[in-house]
Amino acid sequence: MTEREKMLAGLPYNPGDPDLRDGRARAVGLTIAINTEPDRDKRRVLVNELVRAADGGAIIMPGFFCDYGVNIHFGANAFVNANSVFLDCAEIRIGDNFQAGPGVQLLTPEHPLDAVERRGLESARPITIGDDVWIGGGAVVLAGVTIGDRAVVGAGSVVTRDVPPDVVVVGNPAKVVKHLTRNAAQ
Repeated sequence: MTEREKMLAGLPYNPGDPDLRDGRARAVGLTIAINTEPDRDKRRVLVNELVRAADGGAIIMPGFFCDYGVNIHFGANAFVNANSVFLDCAEIRIGDNFQAGPGVQLLTPEHPLDAVERRGLESARPITIGDDVWIGGGAVVLAGVTIGDRAVVGAGSVVTRDVPPDVVVVGNPAKVVKHLTRNAAQ
């Protein structure tokens, strides 16, 4: 297996692998271009080179950073506000009508607790986000988490466990504080 294949399979991998370094360099170049492009239409073209968006219309505001970009999959009608970080060492799959406030972090990498192991290896687990999810500003979603459809993550929350559909979660660690009723139009 290549280091990229190990990374995407959730196995320990060497992030110093030349192929992975090249992938990160590509993402750095594109994020710099996205973050400095004032024209929204030109920025959208760059975003579509970086990530996979179902409708080609994902809006990512400047100040965005990621590891690779190619492991980020947006559904239709996605909006990511300024200064967000999506570390996509594993896949990040996001449904339709997604909204992320400023400073949201989606973090798929994990590092060994043992210091010696940590010197050369890491692993990653995917993040999956359903349709119509809103993640408030400054929230952090950790590796391996699934967020259900129509859930709301409160600003500043740290999501360490799966979130069911139709709830509001807040806090560190995030906990359900409200169950939402579905609108008849849904």
